Amino acid sequence: MARTLAPTPRNIARLARAIRRGELVAVPTETVYGLAADALNPAACRAIFRAKRRPLTDPLIVHIASTRQLNSLAMVTPDALKLARKFWPGPLTLVLPRKPAVPDIVAAGGPTVAVRMPAHPTMGKLLRAAGTPLAAPSANPFGRLSPTTAAHVEAGLGNLIPWILDGGPCGVGVESTIVDLSDPARPRILRPGGIPAAAIARALGKRVAVFRGSAKAAAAQQAPGMLKQHYSPLTPLVLHTRLTARRVREGKPLEAFLFFAKPAPAIAASHPNVTWLSVRGSHTAAARRLFAVLHELDARGFEVIHAEMAPSAHAGAAINDRLRRAAARG
Repeated sequence: MARTLAPTPRNIARLARAIRRGELVAVPTETVYGLAADALNPAACRAIFRAKRRPLTDPLIVHIASTRQLNSLAMVTPDALKLARKFWPGPLTLVLPRKPAVPDIVAAGGPTVAVRMPAHPTMGKLLRAAGTPLAAPSANPFGRLSPTTAAHVEAGLGNLIPWILDGGPCGVGVESTIVDLSDPARPRILRPGGIPAAAIARALGKRVAVFRGSAKAAAAQQAPGMLKQHYSPLTPLVLHTRLTARRVREGKPLEAFLFFAKPAPAIAASHPNVTWLSVRGSHTAAARRLFAVLHELDARGFEVIHAEMAPSAHAGAAINDRLRRAAARG
């Protein structure tokens, strides 16, 4: 059973030593909790894949504490420097040509590496104490709901990992935006996340393509979060552009209804299993609560969860991406 530790200086030093020994530590970031290991230790990184039951075709994001570490891992381009100066530390991952220091297992054998500098202060302290980049995918069984609290990590992986560092609830609540800069002439967003596509385009001063498809599970992927089915609750999830009052009134006792914004009092009172992501319809607040609410609903034994999509395709891109992949089957 995993031992959960508070982020005291003594505990951070203890967990830094554990990482240097090749052990796994679940860590807080501003996006979601990650399952961290020394990114330069292939055996430690292989343990991440085993604990999560993650296919080796799905690469890991490497977390760094400084741009000096970035230079040791990747070929840094002018566009990468622009985005790093603008958004790091923060919820942005850059995909760049990798250097030999990056183990093959981290990059799924591909020519690129995904790197980000997290903004969570506790994660930053652990990175500096460990003195090595940390590979850290989400700290959950592969394909399941991402964890945004230490309790989520314990419920999903508590019997498979030794340590959880409790940094409180995650402030962003959805994974990082992933930008592929491996082709300097064609920057692409591979996964929407905490930073909108428009902000990326403004920072680069050029058009940025957006990948809207799904990767094949059997093939090596360029970045995580690209599979058709991902971030999934055990309970079937059905998506709606809008949930109507009639649909809620006709709901069965074991159906749950998840609104984007708080519905009218009459709708909320018409069924016992109505909840929402944001009181005032804030995309930021909704993203922060998305996985936490889905975890709660998933644990209550419903037959189905009906979820309303974010109303803005632009501001709600990350939310809707997670919902679509969570609802996909097969």
